[in-house]
Parts: sequence; structure tokens; C-alpha cells
Amino acid sequence: MKWSLKLGSFAGIRVYLHWTFVLLPAFPMDGGRVLRALLSMRLGRAKATRLAASIGQGMAILFGIAGFFGNPMLIFIAIFVYLGAEAEAQAVETTSFIGGLQVKDAMMTRFRTLDAKDSLETAIHELLAGSQQDFPVVADGSVGGILRRNDLVQALAQGRREARVIEVMCRECRTVTASDPLDKTLERMSREGCGTLAVIDGSKLVGLLTLENIGELVMVKSAVAKGAAGTG
Repeated sequence: MKWSLKLGSFAGIRVYLHWTFVLLPAFPMDGGRVLRALLSMRLGRAKATRLAASIGQGMAILFGIAGFFGNPMLIFIAIFVYLGAEAEAQAVETTSFIGGLQVKDAMMTRFRTLDAKDSLETAIHELLAGSQQDFPVVADGSVGGILRRNDLVQALAQGRREARVIEVMCRECRTVTASDPLDKTLERMSREGCGTLAVIDGSKLVGLLTLENIGELVMVKSAVAKGAAGTG
């Protein structure tokens, strides 16, 4: 009976410590999300997320220091909290800057294409000739897929230098239209693991959307916003 009580007490302590830890205002844990929700009522979601993330990262540093002098497990928790807060803040900041924009606002309009019948030798020349890494593949006048740099390199490593582009290209990365919402398209790219999408207008290929281009758009808008705040 006494042993059962001890086990029950131990389990209760574990539950108590678990919820105490989770409810700490260290974003992105539950307590930090509650803090962000409260801050959002006054600051807006983007500013509230940045502030909550800063608080979470500050607490993560304290966890790391405590772990260095005590429990090493706290160091791993600190790394998780710090990186999680940073990633969440960046995601919200990106969404705030591209909300209301369309794919055409971020797409590349100067790009090279490959024909489905081209050899990988041709793709190598195109890759080395410029900074473009992924290429829309055109077959019978329409986009059939994307030849991604990683797929090209993997095929070359397998000794398939004379293979055709159509044999190596990715067919899963479907096209998007120029008028599609940019934030929804970014979510789709992340969900499907497609870093590059061909952009069409009707049946015409008009652009190429990459994660790098979206990142550059966010960087530009962030700089403009900071400049406007500095002169205001």
C-alpha cells in the first residue's frame, strides 16, 4: 500500500512538473502561445510573435545556463525552445509580409527552360551557364515537370549522363497560376517539398516561383518597412 502511494505521488509530481514546464511563457510552448495571444490583442500578431519569441529565446538561454551547471537535459530543451521560437517568428513574419500578394508578385520572369527530349548533358550546360538551379521542362507545348538540381546531380552520380530530361524530371511539382495567393502557394510548397514551381497564365508559361525568390521578396519588404519606420 505504501509502495503504491509512493508511485502515485511520483507520478503526480511528474505531471505537475510537466505542466509547469509546458505553461512557462517560453514561446513556442503552450505558455508562450498564450502569451502571444494576449500580446496580439494590443500589438497585432506579427509584433506579438516577435516579442513572445524574444522572451522564449531569453528563457532558453537561462535553461541552457542552468543545464550547464545542473541537468544537461535542460541544454537540449534550451536548443529546442530557442530554434523553435526563431522558426515560428520567421514563419509569421513571412506570412505577414506576403499576405494579400499573388504568385506573380514574387515569380522570376527571366528563366531558361528545357525540352523533355534534351539530354542531361544539355541540362549541365544550362546549369553552369547561369544561377538558375531548377528548370521547367516543356513537352508538346506544355509544362511536364521540373528538372531539379539535386535530381540532376543524383542521375549524374548514377552514370546517366546521356539520359533524357524527361526520365529524371520531377512530375509531382505541379504548376501554379500567376494569380494564385502567394501565402497559400508557399504553404503548398512546404507541404509537398517543392522548392520550385512553374507559373502559368492560361496555358502559357510565364514565370518560375522559388523559395529563394519568396525569401528575397520578404527581405525587401522588411527593409522597406524598417526604412519607413525610421523616417516616420
